[in-house]
Amino acid sequence: MPDTLPETPADYGRGPDSLLTFGWEEWVSLPELGLPAIRAKVDTGARTSALHAADIEVFGSASKPRVRFAVYPIPGRGDLMIPCSAPIVDRRDVTSSNGETESRYVIASRLKVDGHSWNIEITLTDRGTMSNRMLLGRQALKDHVNIVPSERFHQPELDFDVYHTAAVRSIAPKRALRVAVLSRETNYSTSRLVEEGEKRGHSVEVIDTTRCYMAINAMAPEVYYDGKRLPRYDAVIPRIGASITPYGTAIVRQFESIGTYVVNGSTGITSSRDKLHAHQILARHRIGMPPTAFANSPKDTSNLIGLVGTAPLIVKLLESTQGKGVVLAETKKAAESVIDAFRGLKANFLVQDFIKEAAGEDIRCLVVNGKVVASMKRTGSEGDFRSNLHRGGTAQKVRITKEERDTAVRAARVFGLGFAGVDMLRSHSGPKVLEVNSSPGLEGIEIASEKNIAGLLYDAIEEKVRPTPVPRRKKHGKSG
Repeated sequence: MPDTLPETPADYGRGPDSLLTFGWEEWVSLPELGLPAIRAKVDTGARTSALHAADIEVFGSASKPRVRFAVYPIPGRGDLMIPCSAPIVDRRDVTSSNGETESRYVIASRLKVDGHSWNIEITLTDRGTMSNRMLLGRQALKDHVNIVPSERFHQPELDFDVYHTAAVRSIAPKRALRVAVLSRETNYSTSRLVEEGEKRGHSVEVIDTTRCYMAINAMAPEVYYDGKRLPRYDAVIPRIGASITPYGTAIVRQFESIGTYVVNGSTGITSSRDKLHAHQILARHRIGMPPTAFANSPKDTSNLIGLVGTAPLIVKLLESTQGKGVVLAETKKAAESVIDAFRGLKANFLVQDFIKEAAGEDIRCLVVNGKVVASMKRTGSEGDFRSNLHRGGTAQKVRITKEERDTAVRAARVFGLGFAGVDMLRSHSGPKVLEVNSSPGLEGIEIASEKNIAGLLYDAIEEKVRPTPVPRRKKHGKSG
């Protein structure tokens, strides 16, 4: 949004002879901030207009600073919050009627009244105790506005009801977001998330999860980083390495308790990372997967193998990632040897049936906000049954069936993940889910599918952080 907009008499919406009459109180709207109805006090004694704003924080580059803030447009309704952001056009000292001086950020936005529209400057301040969430100063009252200070509501009355309907989401403008990527690595995926976010005008900060720490209290749970409290982010994208899952999910839980939108919640990350728990969840929801068995006692080795089927079998460490700790046992004797070796290391593992017809290939479906947005077929390197790209496998674009698409969507949904890579095998009896990955890499699938996956993720984030309508309060009548 430009700092200044051209203004001619016609720009006000009714032509050069148009004249507005304002009383001392009027209904107005600020469409560029997503505020369709707000009650304003008209005060010609004040120079600049003011808007009630909470949680005011500056973000973005020093050359193009922005301010993020929250507006509570309905007095007494602390449950309705409209998140806003705008470029900063100035910072100035403002002296209130009681003589107190406050340094305030100044933004520019369009004021709309009964079809008329013009650009005004607005200072941001806490007006939480005021019945009018906005004050219109004389700079906003152009020559086409006639003031009748003894009267009120000359202009058409608006209604707070709009904030109780889905319209509050649909009319919300796109705004610059402050986004955190929780990652310890500067890799392709992290770089793409930063690049794509900044291309859209968002401010994207990469936060090393292990350097975060938390203040856990009921009044103000907070996350700190390098000695400073982290700001309020519009969204957090967790990309937590498997080795720090417990601490990483604790940090994600803290952001959740603050009320920040998190692409993948702590519960989904934890359950998808625990391979045993993940298979139990898939089984509970009747999602196809290879026959799987787990046991702790060495006396149950033969029975464990029998539950899965005949050799060849897959023996998989519960902590395995990127194909490491996954062994193909071609005979029953080999399976027993591998199981005994893992037990000797006191390692937890699963035994799974080997899907021969998959022939060393699997399908990765990338699910964003409940939709499969891309898919690829991964093929293992020669002589390797594992198809992981990190182990030299190759990937290519693939067309998936409706059953495979539905399976991927359901698998991501049961873990509550907004961004997931669902790996599955093609078998004679339908798709079999191997794993649901809560931090899928972007490089392989962006190259194979030729799609802007990072952009699709931001599309979902921008939709999720739109304002949410709140229910109307019931009016309690007298009993008797």
